[in-house]
Amino acid sequence: MIRFPSRLALCLMAGLIGQAAHAAGAAPTATVNGTAIPAARAEVMFNEQRAQGAPDSQQLRDAVREELIRREILAQEASKKGLDKKGEIQAQMDLARQAVLLRAYIQDFVKANPISEADLKKEYDSVKSKMGAKEYKPRHVLVETEDEAKAIIAKLKAGEKFDVLAKQSKDPGSKDNGGDLGWSNPGMFVKPFSEAMVKLEKGKYSDTPVKSDFGYHVIQLDDVRDLKAPDFAEVKPQLEQRLQQQKIEKHIADLRAKATVK
Repeated sequence: MIRFPSRLALCLMAGLIGQAAHAAGAAPTATVNGTAIPAARAEVMFNEQRAQGAPDSQQLRDAVREELIRREILAQEASKKGLDKKGEIQAQMDLARQAVLLRAYIQDFVKANPISEADLKKEYDSVKSKMGAKEYKPRHVLVETEDEAKAIIAKLKAGEKFDVLAKQSKDPGSKDNGGDLGWSNPGMFVKPFSEAMVKLEKGKYSDTPVKSDFGYHVIQLDDVRDLKAPDFAEVKPQLEQRLQQQKIEKHIADLRAKATVK
């Protein structure tokens, strides 16, 4: 399966192109066998390294220059052998060129379609309302049939421990941890599960099986606490990324719908 970079990743990577634009008219970084290496190429590679956390230093710039010289030497040798004329190689070069154009287009789109403060606050209020006012700490045993779930409940009533019975669960993420699902808000669970969970008293378990698309659950509520939503300023960057990605995805879908494809 071909794996494409995420739209958000392309959006962020596109910024590197714009940062290098000012270097387009600068003196070449180096000349190799009469072929100049543009300064803009060095600036793009330098910015890529900076984006990955490398500190700005002369050592980094020297390393980038040396890397570009080596690449130019190898590229010249590849051309001498005629590798650039091979169909498969040309196709790969075309894809690389297309990727650069795509990044530049996404960058231009993001610049022309910023996320407004009003949209961010609307998204924040929406997410906050879905979180609810309480946070729950449940554990469960998930089994295939209703009879299996009823048998689990009978054993609980007979005094067996929930964490021991949880080893029978078909949920690999919680069975070895006593069925513990950690602190969560109801919206993180499927509706039948969350509806049954919020009705339980602290320390109690469901006395009838809870059916969902995954099977039958026996749920125990270990604890409940008030949920304090993070401040708007704290989550604003993540909200902006999410909304920007959604906007990019919609734009691409719209373009795809308008395109004539045969």
